[in-house]
Amino acid sequence: MTQTQRILVTGATGTVGRQVVAELLDRGHQVRALTRDAAKAVFPAGVEVVEGDLTEPDGLAPALEGVTGLHLITFGGAAFSPLETGPRILELAREAGVRRVTVLHGGGPTPLEDAVRADDGVDWTVLMPVEFMANALEWADGIVTSGEVREPFVDRLSAMVHEGDIGAVAAVALTQEGHGGREYVITGPEVLTVADKVKTVATAVGREIALVELTEEQAVERWRAAGLPEDVIGFLLMAYGDTPEVGRTVSGTVEKVTGRPARTFAQWAAEHVDAFAGKS
Repeated sequence: MTQTQRILVTGATGTVGRQVVAELLDRGHQVRALTRDAAKAVFPAGVEVVEGDLTEPDGLAPALEGVTGLHLITFGGAAFSPLETGPRILELAREAGVRRVTVLHGGGPTPLEDAVRADDGVDWTVLMPVEFMANALEWADGIVTSGEVREPFVDRLSAMVHEGDIGAVAAVALTQEGHGGREYVITGPEVLTVADKVKTVATAVGREIALVELTEEQAVERWRAAGLPEDVIGFLLMAYGDTPEVGRTVSGTVEKVTGRPARTFAQWAAEHVDAFAGKS
């Protein structure tokens, strides 16, 4: 068994951060969760919650004390701007005796990830997940209120990944040898269309769900109405309209790293059935 270690998880209230926390706890490790507002943060019993802000790294020294592993995100602050503080964060981590660092890829080059990759003082691992299964929660309101999902590019392919599997890969890389200097593309075990996913949710809920295909223009109008910036809309048009090969190819990383198969979308849908049934 792996010796118990203390790991600091930043971005601990996020979709992936919560899963990193949960996986580390399940594996018997001590978890310290960093948040900008400890009073609002809710974590499982046994998690040590500490306040801190990655945009102000000099205040992180107490949080890093006694830590052997560090999970990082690439954006920070109230505006979630790309972090420019990577070199100082890593300097403090080395001084504290941190041996392993994982960084959650932010969708493209970022200053913090660049700093991690350039650091030869720690064993770093870059986590590069494709589309999150959790993105399907955006369909919940439409399914509950009108029994339909409205999406563009319904034939697009995705090897979408269970967010818990991202956390599992991170937990292994943070606590075990052999993952330093690696870049892990993390996917689910299958490639699905939007129609496949809607059918899967319908099976989990036990009701029919209609799939309404939006035109590109209708999708852009909807995204603008939701307040999405133009650069984000452009990214969505690229990612959905012409999904890169990496986003529609099963990598096998989850099983290679954790020793168990990646979880299916059917498993994810069953876990979140209450959201699609209007019970949460």
